[in-house]
Amino acid sequence: MGHEIHEQHSHRHGEGCGHTGLSHDGHTDYLHDGHLHHPHEGHTDEHRLAVGGANPGKCTPRHACGSHDAAHRHDRRCGHEAVPHGDHEDYLVDGHLHHPHGDHCDDHGAVQTV
Repeated sequence: MGHEIHEQHSHRHGEGCGHTGLSHDGHTDYLHDGHLHHPHEGHTDEHRLAVGGANPGKCTPRHACGSHDAAHRHDRRCGHEAVPHGDHEDYLVDGHLHHPHGDHCDDHGAVQTV
């Protein structure tokens, strides 16, 4: 099975690189500008968290998160890091994934930061 390479990436990710690390499928990936990067054999792979298991993609309209007020809306300027998840983008909030959906945020499960 092939993998997707992030082309023209000059930054080398690793411990102390300044980007948030996420434990993913037995290794560490790094959040960088809405991408999930994995250093691999001299290049950088693009990864996405799979939908399912600990990170479902379902609607959770009753999700009450005390991490931000109800008026907060997630987008690329909200201050939370974007995380590629399945075919969409979630936002990392206090160790779990928030997905903006209508008038609420869905809880798409916990992730382990490194």
